Amino acid sequence: MEILLATQNEHKKAEIIEILPENLQLKTFNDFNFEGEIEETGTTFHENAFIKAKFGYDLTNIPCFADDSGLVIEALDGEPGIYSSRYAGTGSFNDNISKVLKKMENCSNRNAYFISVICWVNDQEVKYFEGKIFGNISSEISGSQGFGYDPIFIPNGYIKSFAEFSPKEKNIISHRAIALKKFTALLKNNYLK
Repeated sequence: MEILLATQNEHKKAEIIEILPENLQLKTFNDFNFEGEIEETGTTFHENAFIKAKFGYDLTNIPCFADDSGLVIEALDGEPGIYSSRYAGTGSFNDNISKVLKKMENCSNRNAYFISVICWVNDQEVKYFEGKIFGNISSEISGSQGFGYDPIFIPNGYIKSFAEFSPKEKNIISHRAIALKKFTALLKNNYLK
């Protein structure tokens, strides 16, 4: 079965392909030479995931899923939230991390969670799958694995950042893995018989 992941982010594809069933052919926008930007005008992770999945399905006519993920920090009133990938306005995750660490310099409450919302769109249905992992924001960067805010996020029950996990370890507990496991169950039950 061929499905489209509505992204141009090869890091995201590499992480996701490890979790999905092997008998899927996973395509991304890069396979269709799409280089534009999808304007994420939603005000929630659900809305933005739908915008991307619907766009991908309309563009290719292939069943499509999109993930909208972000970091939600209690002390920053939920920031960066849906703006996680563009928080500093530069497109650089190093800048995004620096902005978070600067804003949290004097914060004792370092509670945060990562959330991933997957939206699945085809000619029959629209479905959502959600995953969350709770943790806290470290005061310094550590680790070189992963991407995004991984170097400053320490999941509850661990003493190392997501960027210090191997990809295999992260794929067992991450917010995206939780949402993908729910999505995979739908695919296996309804589409891969």
